[in-house]
Amino acid sequence: MEKLLAHIKISVNERLYLKDPDTSDLGRKILSRSISMINESGLEHFTFRKLSASLGTTESSVYRYFENKNKLLLYLSSWYWLWLETVIVFSTANILDPLERLKKMIEILSRKRWDNVNGLHQLDLHSLRNVVIAESSKAYLTKEVDEDNKAGLYEGFKQLCRRFEVIFREINPEFKYPNMLASSIVEGVFHQQFLAVHLPVLSNEEIGESFVQDFFTQVSISVLNQTYPSNVSITRK
Repeated sequence: MEKLLAHIKISVNERLYLKDPDTSDLGRKILSRSISMINESGLEHFTFRKLSASLGTTESSVYRYFENKNKLLLYLSSWYWLWLETVIVFSTANILDPLERLKKMIEILSRKRWDNVNGLHQLDLHSLRNVVIAESSKAYLTKEVDEDNKAGLYEGFKQLCRRFEVIFREINPEFKYPNMLASSIVEGVFHQQFLAVHLPVLSNEEIGESFVQDFFTQVSISVLNQTYPSNVSITRK
């Protein structure tokens, strides 16, 4: 599957960039280096001036691709969300049981390490995952959120959540809150993995264990069980 995914182009909303970074070596270097720098020092300390100096180019060259660092962060986050959705689609295509499909989806969402894919982007997926966990909420906790939403800038995140919403409806058509549960799980997995590293007293995650994955799997099944038609349990061994 990894070889197949390496040739899949992730199409990010064109409104997130001024020039498609996929169209040049500099654009791809901007993506790769910005992931490394944001992962290392955080978005607050990341600037296009520092990025351009690291790349040995001019600051204006970076601005030809992205309007500001928030748009760059949203591009990177959207790319990762769309990437995860693509992995989910390919990984669950042959799983007929919707409950088993859900378990696989949560496992993919919770996965801590990915092998890098030598496709168009050649991005460091592990570092990008760290950036998304620590920084992606800053891309929509802004005053421009409504305007950006109308422009479709959060479609990558919404598509990923929609995958979970659909499977919830398939498992339990009577469940009233599939959208809320979907966004809570996607956000919750990332948030708990952040807490496990930085505020561990707020998390039960332990090194080498899959507590986050297990927790959200149990939460999903438990919540869906509560309103399952005819009081039939959906829990399967």
